[in-house]
Amino acid sequence: MYPKSMRKYASALLTLLLALPAATPASAEAYNARPKLVIILVLDQFRGDYLDRYRADFKTPNGFNLFLNRGAYFTDCYYDYANTMTAPGHSTIGTGAYTDGHGISLNEWWDLKRSTTHPVSSVDDEQYSLVGNDDGPQVGTSPRNELASTLGDEVVLATRGQSKLFGISLKDRAAILTSGHASNGAFWLDHASGKFVSSTYWGPQLPAWVQAFNNSGRAAQAIKEANGKTGDFYNTVGRSPASVSYLLDFAKSLVAAEQMGKHDVTDVLTISISSTDILGHQVGPDAPEQRAMIDATDTHLNDFFTWLNTHVDGGLPNVWVALTGDHGVAPIPAEAAKLGIPASSLDLGKLQTALNASMNQHFATTGKAYLFKAQELPYLALDPRAFSDIKISEKEAEQAAADLLPAALEATLPAQPDSPSQQRLPARPLIRHVYTKQQMAAGDVPATDEGRRILHSYSPNGGWYVMVTFGMYELAGTHGTNHFTPYSYDRHVPLAFFGSPFVPGTYHDLVQPVDIAATFASLLGVNRPSAAVGHVVIEALKAQPNKVVAKP
Repeated sequence: MYPKSMRKYASALLTLLLALPAATPASAEAYNARPKLVIILVLDQFRGDYLDRYRADFKTPNGFNLFLNRGAYFTDCYYDYANTMTAPGHSTIGTGAYTDGHGISLNEWWDLKRSTTHPVSSVDDEQYSLVGNDDGPQVGTSPRNELASTLGDEVVLATRGQSKLFGISLKDRAAILTSGHASNGAFWLDHASGKFVSSTYWGPQLPAWVQAFNNSGRAAQAIKEANGKTGDFYNTVGRSPASVSYLLDFAKSLVAAEQMGKHDVTDVLTISISSTDILGHQVGPDAPEQRAMIDATDTHLNDFFTWLNTHVDGGLPNVWVALTGDHGVAPIPAEAAKLGIPASSLDLGKLQTALNASMNQHFATTGKAYLFKAQELPYLALDPRAFSDIKISEKEAEQAAADLLPAALEATLPAQPDSPSQQRLPARPLIRHVYTKQQMAAGDVPATDEGRRILHSYSPNGGWYVMVTFGMYELAGTHGTNHFTPYSYDRHVPLAFFGSPFVPGTYHDLVQPVDIAATFASLLGVNRPSAAVGHVVIEALKAQPNKVVAKP
């Protein structure tokens, strides 16, 4: 027999050991499948005021009200960079970093080492080919240009490949850049047929369940619902609510076939709804058609999350979701101008022609093409080949373009009236600031909020370029609307979380989309993505009891 004191000690130790599991909270970790599934839900061109603006329209329990009534909803979420576009937006959401961290500055840019005839897409990769398309071999895609890991990548790393990671969208860049490098698959639309396609980066052929979906007749049904056009699915169906239900039906097929949310570790799914962007460019943020699209999206999300409740182990209580947008949008200039806003449209082609003429005069040359014709604002790309024989460096070329741009724009505009006008005149486009790539790389920008956003927009991609800040509510082109500026209306998006760690409510703290990756990484107990700069939204988190950890 052991001494009485020893028996007391052993009894106390046994009691402590038996108590440990109960004392240790069921902490959420990617390693133990709490939650079963994490979803990052992105609505393309979904400005931050939409959810409040149309809140009275939302009647379903599991659509937007899943976030507004049962989640943590942040009204003041703004991107902190100036290149507000689809590819950098989705990269920022996935990586928790800005362009200076993940490298994606535009949807496409010039890279003369890879192509001298056309810009390179943010996800183009000549090492691979497309899979599932009807037009034969085409240049494939991959996350090669994304220079940072994503939240999904870190979950896969933490679970040593046991977690499943997928990305889907109507757009390739949205599916690929949000999910990341380690995904099991990324799928997006063939623009003509509406079939879902992929790249050999993920395998030599589509999974059987994707082929089954493509052969199911669901695309033809969507074309009929949208009164769309066969052979032009993306443009004619993509601008209708039928494309939202089509994408979410594909998501259901993915979840069921891949058993998402039924594993011993946490799975990650990224979904990007492009329909609000395809329509929004045409009709603008204030059109009744866009409101109808948002209301229909509410209904389709309700259907999806209600379905998910019965197809994930433990239902929605075992699912966490973050909802946000990849960028905002400006109102249609003509409509804003009617209300007294100094909105205007500028002719980008004329501006390039005028700047080219000014640079020929400046460098005493004739007929040289110093600028690429195909390019995306807010950057103007210079062709290094045009400067080589006149021995002009990148620094000199970019500075000349920056200096000459304001006068070049003025040269494209009508002459100012000679006498005071008796009525309000149309707003004249203007250029507020121009930053050269060399300045951005060196951090040589004003110590202002905009200066910080310019630095966050820097990328070594794109060759030689200057970055332009036009006046507020100024857009290039005469039809529809756009986004690409450092202004609040292009940076404002919603941010909302649903899931067990979050305290439901409306929060007015200033937050950023980069906070999604930081928050989920912390809650899941995994490393932050490699370049992440966001903050954990601790103001919306439930208090967690301290863990009791046994000493070794």
